[in-house]
Amino acid sequence: MQTCPECASANREGVLFCEHCGKMLVPERSPETDKLANAAPVAPMSLSWGTALFEKESSIVFHIGDDPKPLIVKPGRRLVLGRTDVASDVTPDIDLLPYGALSKGVSRKHAIIQRESEGLLLIDLGSRNSTYLNGQRLLPLQPRVIRDGDEIRLGALPLRIYFHKAGNSASRPRNVLPLDQEARPFGEQLN
Repeated sequence: MQTCPECASANREGVLFCEHCGKMLVPERSPETDKLANAAPVAPMSLSWGTALFEKESSIVFHIGDDPKPLIVKPGRRLVLGRTDVASDVTPDIDLLPYGALSKGVSRKHAIIQRESEGLLLIDLGSRNSTYLNGQRLLPLQPRVIRDGDEIRLGALPLRIYFHKAGNSASRPRNVLPLDQEARPFGEQLN
């Protein structure tokens, strides 16, 4: 029981206001915040935005999870991101199963990257573990603009996305391989 400091009435544990006079019941001491056991340091967010312009001859360069080799895709009108499921005969355009998609909560048909005029949109398909763009959860079927350098997270699987215009190595981030150097072409399976 909690005693009201104003009217001295007895109140049930856990109530925030006195049930008799309405005075706010302040706990004697607020509880300490527990330190998280395995808290990873949070990297500072970049304050700069990449371009949203995605030209016709451009390719998408994906850095998926901690895999050092990028996946390079020349997109059509839309790309379905997900994981293959032989039992239901589902095969997305970008199969993330080799990257641990099942254990990281990626749905069979998780999200779509859709090409619109000179840009790309990301659309969550009502996935069970959500789609995130730069840390912000997407509402299902609500398109969001993708920019060069954005981070997409499908469930717990992170993907960094870059735009690569053919013949333009000056705009390529330092950690992205040129298209002709040891990159995993679209569709090649991991060892």
